[in-house]
Amino acid sequence: MAHLLLLSSPLSISLCFFAWLQGFLVVHGNTNLTHSSLTPINRDLYHSSGDLMEEIKALVFRHPDLLTFDTIKSRNKGYSAEIAVVTYCRRRQETDDRPKFRILLSFGQHGRELITSELALRILSILSKEQFLPNLDPATLDHTLDKLLIKMVPMENINGRRIVEAGDLCERRNGRGVDLNRNWSVDWGKKEKDYDPYEENPGTAPFSEPETQIMRKVAVSFDPHIWVNIHSGMEALFMPYDHKNTTPDGVSSHQMKSLLEELNHLHCQRRCMIGSGGGSVGYLAHGTATDYMFDIVRVPMAFTFEIYGDGAASSRDCFKMFNPTDFGTFNRVLNEWSAAFFTIFKLGPNHLGENYSKASVPTLDKWVSIDEYLDGYLVERSSRYGKKMEVLELGMQEIRTYFRLFLLSSVLLLFMFCSRISKGKCARPIVSAIAL
Repeated sequence: MAHLLLLSSPLSISLCFFAWLQGFLVVHGNTNLTHSSLTPINRDLYHSSGDLMEEIKALVFRHPDLLTFDTIKSRNKGYSAEIAVVTYCRRRQETDDRPKFRILLSFGQHGRELITSELALRILSILSKEQFLPNLDPATLDHTLDKLLIKMVPMENINGRRIVEAGDLCERRNGRGVDLNRNWSVDWGKKEKDYDPYEENPGTAPFSEPETQIMRKVAVSFDPHIWVNIHSGMEALFMPYDHKNTTPDGVSSHQMKSLLEELNHLHCQRRCMIGSGGGSVGYLAHGTATDYMFDIVRVPMAFTFEIYGDGAASSRDCFKMFNPTDFGTFNRVLNEWSAAFFTIFKLGPNHLGENYSKASVPTLDKWVSIDEYLDGYLVERSSRYGKKMEVLELGMQEIRTYFRLFLLSSVLLLFMFCSRISKGKCARPIVSAIAL
């Protein structure tokens, strides 16, 4: 009996150890098993970030009469970023930009949402007539596009995208761990009860990130009539606001909602969620790009589109959750949403109506701070030929300082001048109206 106990003791210890190990793997996950169960990037469907940008550069090179390509760079505290901006304009040599209806589109703000940048490439291919949409008359399309000036950012967060391509398929933040769609100044830094400090890191301050600094410069200088921030994760057509459970008041709210309802009917078969981001998605988001565009840049129609989501995917299987994984769904998403954007190109000016003609010329209600004005124009750019063009060599901080000193000295001089006039009037002898 004692012999049996001696034999059973090591056996029982081993059994207990293996039972504990199995439980640990269930709770905490086995790395090898976890990685093998996750959906990898489908390289047959998706371009790498480098290949996609090269495709776009080649497209621009083939169509210099329609497209231009600019790279804008920025750096902050040792972290640098660059953003490519593609501009589409028919008959660029014949007319000034300002009378045209201006549209600004941003794709790839979150690294894991690869499908959005593929949509950017598809739209550019259609604009340059290398691909075509079914049931779209070329003559009607040309007439629509003659009125437009379109700027597109195909991949806003290229540093975050490279992290995803290196294997971290759930990464949405930029290259130093900041969520670019929480780094804008409207209601920045506020934290809800469900705040995720990893996913929603807003940065150390509004516009602390080079990417958001660049996007602000582009938006302020371009002054668009329509802004769309393109994401994936669900199917939705959102308008402001993201940071509160309301939509704006007034005519602009009605115009935005009317356009979204038409898009939902024509291209989503009414399956897309519509409304404010904060009121529809189930959580409030603070410091977002769309709220800034509407409240600060005063874009008349500002939207966030969510173009795809797999609700059945595991929350850890991020590539599948945010991107189509089969050829049929991939093409369906690109075709449907390309058509939706061309509907915006056609209907946007009509829905904006009288506001379009008024917004064609900058007015007093479009004023922004001197910092944003200067940031919008003093940008280091490199053209598609690689030649750097410095708009002004002066540093931003020095210009702001000189401008503020000028304002202060002007106010002081005016005050001194008014004081001297006042003293001069008081020193005059009083002449009596009664004869002495």
